[in-house]
Amino acid sequence: MLLSRGPLPQGASANRAARQPACSRWPCTPLFERRDTCRRLLLTAANTAGPAGATADLREGLADDGGDAHAPAVDPDPDPNAAAGPGPGSLGLRAAGLPAALPPLRNRDGPLPPGLYVIPTPIGNLGDITLRAASTLARVSLLLAEDTRHTRKLLNHLGISHVELLSCHEHNEKQRLARVLQRIQGGEPVGLVSDAGMPGISDPGSVVVAAAVAAGCPVTVLPGPCALVAALVGSGLPTEAFTFAGFLPAKSGARRLALERLASVPGTLVLYSPPHGLAATLREAAAVLGGGRRCCVARELSKLHEEFFRSTLDGALREFGEGGAREARGEIVLLIEGTGGGADGGGGASGARGDPAAVERVLRELIAAGTPVSSAVKEVVADLGANRKAAYALALRISTELELGA
Repeated sequence: MLLSRGPLPQGASANRAARQPACSRWPCTPLFERRDTCRRLLLTAANTAGPAGATADLREGLADDGGDAHAPAVDPDPDPNAAAGPGPGSLGLRAAGLPAALPPLRNRDGPLPPGLYVIPTPIGNLGDITLRAASTLARVSLLLAEDTRHTRKLLNHLGISHVELLSCHEHNEKQRLARVLQRIQGGEPVGLVSDAGMPGISDPGSVVVAAAVAAGCPVTVLPGPCALVAALVGSGLPTEAFTFAGFLPAKSGARRLALERLASVPGTLVLYSPPHGLAATLREAAAVLGGGRRCCVARELSKLHEEFFRSTLDGALREFGEGGAREARGEIVLLIEGTGGGADGGGGASGARGDPAAVERVLRELIAAGTPVSSAVKEVVADLGANRKAAYALALRISTELELGA
């Protein structure tokens, strides 16, 4: 969540402001507010104290910090009679009780060239919006949104109220193409967002991007939040190669067929799943791919209750399946080990049961993730058919190795 700062202390002098940087007094302020606030206070100090030469050097140094040369952060000679008030896109300076020394977001970096701008948005934590995404959102003339009500909340949070919004979702994406291309070819910058994450990744957007490319329009894709990447890196499964299959079909027969086609894929499988469909997906994945394959259920990424549940498909089924330990909730990414390093390399339900290498690999993964030794042993005995006594001895050895290594 982006936090706003409080007002300046009463009677604070320019010298005191110069001695105490703004970022020390408002530690919870977002980076793109803190930087400009520090620069503004330093320029204020330079205008009111010190020799003229030092003031000029300070202004020059602050202006040359890698920002856009067309948009200085602060007017070094502000008009004392100018009306105060930040206006739209000021990121809440008026509400914070600070003077309106900063220009609105849309004026800070100059106008955008015409083209389509694909803008990723936070997947749960508004603090994950990037500086570039916030600036671009403020400078497009038209913004295509999967749900305009949802996107309006984000814009309001950023203090952006002047941008024209147009709905663009799976049911009307093709109908929007002519209008969108006309605006771009007419010289306007057009933005594209989905409700969360990167547009076009299991979300609307790919049709618009393809049409813009075919029409010869510039397409700029901003990097940013994407659930599949965050889940893959945090899963502990191999990341050298992976296959993203998005949402599997809702019907059981089609879903099973899709899993059969993915059974021989060597890299990590990355799937999206609604919470109400996770149990069925786990059940069929265990039957088709083998219950001994390692997997990770990543849920509520970047939110308060974020979780990486690391186990095998059988273990995840006991946790989240029908009649399992708990009900799945939130947005879910399901990651399954591929055949290249799988505990069930043959892709069948019994392909690696009792395999010592698979038992050791799963035990090491579970114990490293914090699973108690007894629980880890129970899991490999149930999922892989391991000998209980041998698995317990192995688990104790692995636990000791990990403790010594730490």
